[in-house]
Amino acid sequence: MTCYFRHLQEFFKKANVEVTSENKREIDRVIHDILDVEYKNCSTTWREMKKKIAENEEAFISTLKEELSKRVKT
Repeated sequence: MTCYFRHLQEFFKKANVEVTSENKREIDRVIHDILDVEYKNCSTTWREMKKKIAENEEAFISTLKEELSKRVKT
C-alpha cells in the first residue's frame, strides 16, 4: 500500500492535501478509485497514475483534490 506516495508529494501539495498516518489509507483508496484499479494493486496504480499525469497533470490534480475533499479529512 502507498508504495508510490513518496513520488506524489508535489501533487499532494498542489492539491492542498496533507498526508497523515490517519488518512493515508483512505487517500490510497481514493486514488485507486480514481484510476479504476483494484485496491492494493500498487504497481498497476502507479503505472496508470503516471499515464494520467502525463496526459493532463492539472486534470489529475483537480480530480484528486475534488475526490479527496468528499471522502478524506486532510
